[in-house]
Amino acid sequence: MYAVIKTGGKQYRVSKDDTLTIERLEGEAGGKITFEDVLMVGEGENVKIGTPIVKGAKVTAELVEQKRGRKVIAFKKRRRQNSRRKRGHRQNLTTVKITGISGA
Repeated sequence: MYAVIKTGGKQYRVSKDDTLTIERLEGEAGGKITFEDVLMVGEGENVKIGTPIVKGAKVTAELVEQKRGRKVIAFKKRRRQNSRRKRGHRQNLTTVKITGISGA
């Protein structure tokens, strides 16, 4: 069984025991998280598509760790004008492991 969930402005296709890295969610390592925004859930020929979400469906996950992503550098330079700007950014991330999917 698999599901398509929405979190952090992105959509992810998940199934049981999947591990994925998403944008930061509140909680401590070892905690439980429930995703209520399930866009699609199904298995084989039996698929439910939400409008926009499937009523009563939810995905439960265990929070594995909180971390930060790699540094992304945005460097802008205007030639011959002695103008340049260097900015760095590290995104806060959460790693979760999917423990169950209920399709209702």
